[in-house]
Amino acid sequence: MSQSSTAPIVERVDARHRYEILVDGERAGLTAYRDHDDQRVFYHTEIDEAHAGQGLAAQLVQQALTDVRDLGKRIVPVCPYVAKYLKKHDEFADITDPVTPDILRWLDAELG
Repeated sequence: MSQSSTAPIVERVDARHRYEILVDGERAGLTAYRDHDDQRVFYHTEIDEAHAGQGLAAQLVQQALTDVRDLGKRIVPVCPYVAKYLKKHDEFADITDPVTPDILRWLDAELG
């Protein structure tokens, strides 16, 4: 396992509806979302195998959720990893909405 020379950077990529975590300038993972009114619906998180086990998913999701708060939006955790993260980090409970059948139907239509 190689050590990176710089700290990972999280960037919001609005055009692709996702946040990306970069290690040494290369994308190491992402968490994808769609916006539904004032809700940011997270539906998928992945870390490239070469970067697994380094805590990057937690860092990515923490910074993404902090950005959602800064934007004045709410979180809907359809993604199992985001949902698991939120169970351990109640500092986001005040801006988290439940996953409902309506949200799931909307997301399915949105993603086609």
